[in-house]
Amino acid sequence: MPLTIARRNGFATNKSRSMGDMNVTPFIDVLLVLLIMLILAIPIQTHETSVDLPGEPSEVPHPIADQNTVFITADDELLWNGAPVTSDELRAQVAAASAMEKEPLLRFEPAALASYDTSARTIALIKEEGATSFAFVGNARHKDFGS
Repeated sequence: MPLTIARRNGFATNKSRSMGDMNVTPFIDVLLVLLIMLILAIPIQTHETSVDLPGEPSEVPHPIADQNTVFITADDELLWNGAPVTSDELRAQVAAASAMEKEPLLRFEPAALASYDTSARTIALIKEEGATSFAFVGNARHKDFGS
């Protein structure tokens, strides 16, 4: 005779015991419908922001005669238009150029291996002497620095 084991049915519900769990499926459905309605109710952005992009230069850049170059060599030597100068001489040259009626463009061009400290002190010196027409030159050739 086969052996039968009586087991309680786990799927059968006990009518006397009430369920304490809340059914959240309708709640989630309502929230999704409200979210879709909110997305559809937001107006499409129709405004635009105009940005003036640079085009061709309107004025001619400084001619070569109206330019001075401060160059720092890899040995931290200062050059004014190719001639070696000390910091005091450079200060006097920058002050004289800044005092001119039409201030010439001051081009700052350090070598790739020039010391950062010397470059920073030179820029501070130029700023102290009141140079307003100032440009960093030659950075494009250092774009592959170290490779």
